[in-house]
Amino acid sequence: MTGKRSKTWQRVLSLFVFRHHPEPSAKAPRIRGAMDAPVTPQNAGVLQLRFRMTTKDKGNALTRLVARRTMALATLAFAVTIPVIGCKSTPPPTPTSKPQQAQQVQALPRPSIPPPAFKVFHHDDSNFTLVTKDNASDEEIESLIWQLRDAAHARTFDKLKISQKLIDARKPIVWFHIYRGSKCASEKYAEGSPPCGGSYHGAGDYTYGGFTNHERDAGALLHDENHELQLWDPDTPYIAPS
Repeated sequence: MTGKRSKTWQRVLSLFVFRHHPEPSAKAPRIRGAMDAPVTPQNAGVLQLRFRMTTKDKGNALTRLVARRTMALATLAFAVTIPVIGCKSTPPPTPTSKPQQAQQVQALPRPSIPPPAFKVFHHDDSNFTLVTKDNASDEEIESLIWQLRDAAHARTFDKLKISQKLIDARKPIVWFHIYRGSKCASEKYAEGSPPCGGSYHGAGDYTYGGFTNHERDAGALLHDENHELQLWDPDTPYIAPS
């Protein structure tokens, strides 16, 4: 009975020693003593098995460690490569918009009919309201605008009973608003509600002067406030009639 207990304790002791020392060394005192002690054939088989299991476990652990390091390096290399690829990639070309060309005004032929009579209905330093007959045609309104243009460049407004002195003192633009009849002529300056509603009811406009070009002028025939017909290109120099 005592001999069986002794063998059992030897087995337990051998298991304990090799589990806590995965790499047994012959120089270790405890291992040296165990190796020098007589070992029965049964215990020798157990000892060899423990050594083989320990060596195998060590190899597996080393293999797993190498695999983990390889995976970590591969992940790091991939993470570094992605931003580099992104930086080197060429962005899609941005469509360039073509600069818009200024639309040129097609000059209309000067009307051959004489301008209608008119009177100055109201004026201040920079605005003149002119009133002509109620049934003035479009050509007559155009002819009146051309008459104002000729007077502006020839400096003959006094002949039209318009102060040339006021025109010369413009700062820097003067406006002429032409109406058919006097019904709506006060809409730009009268107090209270406009006499003909909120929209503009002029039949034609002429402007003279500018900030960069003091002689610049423009003329337009108006059918309503949203539809106007430019009579000439305002950037084209004026040519006096022959």
